[in-house]
Amino acid sequence: MQDCYIVIEGAIGVGKTTLARMLQEHWQTRLILEVFEENPFLAKFYESKARYAFQTQMFFLLSRYRQQQEVAQLLRSPGALVADYMFAKDWLFAELTLADDEWEVYRQIHGALAEQIPQPDLIVYLQADTDVLMARIAQRDRPYERDMDRAYIEALRQAYERYFTRQHDTPLLTIDTNDLNFVTRPADFRTVSGRIQSYLQEGIVQPRLLPQEQPAKDEDLLTRGRPLADLQRFHVELDESKGFNTNIYFNFLCLSEEIGELGSELAQLWRVEEALLAQGLPIRQAHAQALAQQTPNLQSELADCMAYLLKLANYTGIELETAYLEKMSLNRDRVWERPK
Repeated sequence: MQDCYIVIEGAIGVGKTTLARMLQEHWQTRLILEVFEENPFLAKFYESKARYAFQTQMFFLLSRYRQQQEVAQLLRSPGALVADYMFAKDWLFAELTLADDEWEVYRQIHGALAEQIPQPDLIVYLQADTDVLMARIAQRDRPYERDMDRAYIEALRQAYERYFTRQHDTPLLTIDTNDLNFVTRPADFRTVSGRIQSYLQEGIVQPRLLPQEQPAKDEDLLTRGRPLADLQRFHVELDESKGFNTNIYFNFLCLSEEIGELGSELAQLWRVEEALLAQGLPIRQAHAQALAQQTPNLQSELADCMAYLLKLANYTGIELETAYLEKMSLNRDRVWERPK
């Protein structure tokens, strides 16, 4: 394993610590685990969130900050490091539980401390549905989590989703864990560890789609010749500015409609070419002339298809360029059986 700093993140119960421990053993890396059971307010917080939120959050903030100083020290020496949390998670939890003066105090302290926190080389975001998270929380049976509020876990899951939709400073690998079990199915662990290692080795991890601050102007995104991530970012901004429908299934139907229109233009290309051949033009000349006539329409329909592909990638949280490069790297080594 190359020298790098990898953070495993996700909502409560998703399996961050389990995966971090397994990766540490598998790769023989150094390991940093969040210290949460030492928080004297945690059990009381789950009993009365409004009463103990500020004490709980401030203890976590200072504890995580001290631990991040240890991370900074470890990163000064060679070797990979795996952690089961990112410092920014503290902010996500605080947003859900603090308000008014308590939030303002927390915000100012967090802002001063966050400036000194080392950034990871890769964040591995483990996703899971709320029902799956609740089942895993129940299975591990920590005493203070036995009466966990489902609404709180759902709000936390959504907070993570929002954060990682807008986070763009650190490369991010998102893994759906709903159907995975790292502990009981070795193949699942091999799949996850293999994806992480492949991303690190090939350098194809990309930032997320939408910047947190000062998003680039639409015209810049369309003229800079940047990769697909910029085009996806453009469509996020276009959806927001125009109020477009962002329902996944509606947009899939729109893509299907655009593919049908593309098919109609290709059929017209074929008809024009056949008519020119019937007039006695050579095949190459007929094809070139037909293509010259139909290119503007084909160009427009292909652009529409690409737009809906980019939009669907946005709505499903997929970085299309990363997905494409990963799939093509597999296809490059794949052998297809030729028809006999």
